[in-house]
Amino acid sequence: MGRTSGRGGRGGRGPRPAVTVVAVLLTLVILPTSVTGSGVALPHIGRDTGAPLDTLQWVVHAYNLAFACAMLACGSLADLLGRRRLFAAGAALFAGASLASAAGVGVLLLDVLRALAGVGAAALLTSGSSILATAFEGAARTRVFAAVGIATGGGLALGATVAGTLADTVGWRWFFAAHGVLMVVVLCAVPGMPESRRADASGLDVPGTAAFVGGLFLVMLGMVEGPQWGWGSPWVLGMLAGAVLLAVVFVRVERRSRHPMVDLGLLRNRRFLALCLIPVAVSCSFVILLPLLPNYLTVVDGMTSRAAGGVLLLMTAPVLLAPPLAGRLIARGLSQRAVFTLSLACLTLGVAGLAVVLRPGAGAGALAAPLLILGVGLGLNFGLVDGAVLTVVAPDATGTAAGLLNTLRLGSEAVAIAAAGAALTGLTRLQLHDGLPRFPAYREGATALANSVNAGDLSGPATEVPAAVRPGFTAFAAQGFSTAWQFVLGVAAVLCAVLWLVIHRMLAPVAEVPPGPVPADPRTDDRADPGTDLRTEPGAATAGGRPAGRAG
Repeated sequence: MGRTSGRGGRGGRGPRPAVTVVAVLLTLVILPTSVTGSGVALPHIGRDTGAPLDTLQWVVHAYNLAFACAMLACGSLADLLGRRRLFAAGAALFAGASLASAAGVGVLLLDVLRALAGVGAAALLTSGSSILATAFEGAARTRVFAAVGIATGGGLALGATVAGTLADTVGWRWFFAAHGVLMVVVLCAVPGMPESRRADASGLDVPGTAAFVGGLFLVMLGMVEGPQWGWGSPWVLGMLAGAVLLAVVFVRVERRSRHPMVDLGLLRNRRFLALCLIPVAVSCSFVILLPLLPNYLTVVDGMTSRAAGGVLLLMTAPVLLAPPLAGRLIARGLSQRAVFTLSLACLTLGVAGLAVVLRPGAGAGALAAPLLILGVGLGLNFGLVDGAVLTVVAPDATGTAAGLLNTLRLGSEAVAIAAAGAALTGLTRLQLHDGLPRFPAYREGATALANSVNAGDLSGPATEVPAAVRPGFTAFAAQGFSTAWQFVLGVAAVLCAVLWLVIHRMLAPVAEVPPGPVPADPRTDDRADPGTDLRTEPGAATAGGRPAGRAG
């Protein structure tokens, strides 16, 4: 199928290309399902464990945070220790954490295990893509990375449906158990994979990694606990201030380090920065819906987890189908800039349309058009961004650029989900506060009710009021939750529109950019032709959309 490189497995057996491809592709199906499926399972986890909302949310947040924070560190470790070795360690960690999650008895333990699974996922993603990049070349590499796109898109598309079906039929624990068992299968294939490492690999940037992890953790913790403790709480303010301080420390450390975790100088490249902002727009629109929308559908429309996963399929399925459309558009002469503009337009229109139609009783039919548009929006740039990054930086900076792009992508996803969840909780509480005295039998207060509905549970609070007023109580809570959603989606639409305009301008050929007050930075390394739009080189895009943090 292609040329393999590096050392093979033990016992003198050489690397087997087919085993390598199957193992990595199976991994790239599993990882997206873990992202999309855990949100669908949250209502079941909450009912089984009785966990409060702020603790329950960390089932999702811990995985996302660890995934984002470990990405660049795992890229360095893969170069230093060997990609196959790190892949094996990641598979073992992910499998162990997933199987333990299925057997876990408390939500705090589950949160910790999900964080460990996130670290394992980062190790698998960085090393897996690098293994494929070094094991194949030419046309074989192009075919393999096309399969990567199909595997990743398939996992993203089916994750919510699979999780909802398992949660409704055999229980949420089987969702994590299935991940663990499948990853054990992947682990068994490791001896047939090639080993490779960088001879000139530098050590791990411990100070930079610590500052990055600490800052991202504090900002997410502050946002999650803000609605619970109050945004004026000294603890919350201290967390957010600490996050800002660590961000400053991170920048200073990276600028002075001989071997920085990220090359912040890349952000002076206008085109590279524009490409990095595209995943931010995706995070503000598509990504926030994956873990949060199922709770809305469960509470407001009374859907089962399986039905909620089916609704999400309207949004995730186009991610698998739209990338070939983007390829055909570019093959017919459309510039990448135009495709990115179309993608951002779809993301903006989709989330804005959802803000208009999302209301109690709307049903899946009313949500179909905005969700499909959102899916097309992500599908059009799925993998294309990663390929474009390789064309706008120096050849010896492509690995670092890919790592920085993926860190910004995963970091923005983690922060966006936490921010949207915090906003929904706070706004729901405000919507319920004034009207709740009409139901004196409910004594828990607006904060407790807001926490329950945001965790996907309205049936529990409804049992605390008399049956005669129960329909009015549930309608009142559902309307408050829906109003909060409409506001959050409206803000998301505005952010996407701003990013759409900014990115479109930043990707313009230099001749088209109107003169502004800020002169061009002579240090900017815009390697793309300044007079033309970005074009795709054959095989440049890693169709999976999430390549390794560092390339070989």
